[in-house]
Amino acid sequence: MISRVALLLAMVVCLFGTQTRAEDLVTALSSDEVSIQSNFTGTEIVIFGQISRDLNTIARPGVYDLAITVEGPSQDITTRRKGRFLGVWVNREYETFQGVPSFYALASTRSVGELGDRDLLDEYAIGLHHLNLAVSGHSGVPLSERDDFRNAFLRLRQQQGLYSERPQSIEFLTETMFRTKVPLPANIPVGQYKVKSYLLQDGGLLSAKESELTVAKSGFEQVTYNLANNYSLIYGLLAVTLAIFTGWLAGVIFRKD
Repeated sequence: MISRVALLLAMVVCLFGTQTRAEDLVTALSSDEVSIQSNFTGTEIVIFGQISRDLNTIARPGVYDLAITVEGPSQDITTRRKGRFLGVWVNREYETFQGVPSFYALASTRSVGELGDRDLLDEYAIGLHHLNLAVSGHSGVPLSERDDFRNAFLRLRQQQGLYSERPQSIEFLTETMFRTKVPLPANIPVGQYKVKSYLLQDGGLLSAKESELTVAKSGFEQVTYNLANNYSLIYGLLAVTLAIFTGWLAGVIFRKD
C-alpha cells in the first residue's frame, strides 16, 4: 500500500511539474488579406506575438528560439536543364516537383541548423533544405543527378523572390513579445497561405501555432483572372472581339481621306 501511494504521489508531482513548465504561443498578423491590383509592386506583412505562460508556469532557463514560415498554395513545378542539340541550346532533361509550396518564406531567431536536429526540421519543414520536394513518377533523371535539379529548383525560386530564408530577422520587443516582417514580392501567387509559428528551446519543440493569410486579386484584375481561369472560352472570345474592335478603331482614326 505504501509503495502504491508513493508511486501515485510521484505521478502527481511529475504531472504538475510538466504543467508548470508549459509555454504557449499567441500570434497575429498585421493583415490577414493582401489585395493585388494593377499597381501592386509587392508589400510586406508583420507577424507579431507573445510567449504566454500561466501563473503557475516556471520560466525555463536559457533563451527561446522562434521559427515562422509562410507557405503558399501547393503547385506542381517543372525544372528544366538546357543542353546543346545540333549547336543550339534547347531544353533537355526535366524534373517535376509535385505539391511543393508556390511561396515559402522563413524568419527565425537563428540559422536553421541551430534550431533543432534534422528530424525535427524535416517533420515541420523548417528551412529550404528541409522541404519535402517530391518528384513525379515519370522522372527520367538519373538518381545521381536529382540533387542537382533540387538545388537548381531552390536557386531559381530564390532568384524570383518566391523562396527565402531570413535568420536573425525576428525581433524580441520584450522578454516574451516578438515581431518580424515578411516581404511579399510583386509576382506572389494568389490563394490561401499558411503562417506557421514554432517555439523551440534546446532543439525541442515547445509550441506551434497556425493561421491563414489570403492573397487575392481585386477589381478589374480579379474579373480578368476569374474569366481566364473559370470561363476560358468566354475570355478567349472577348479577347478576340476586343482585338478586332481595336484594329477597326485604329483604322478609322488613321484612315486617309
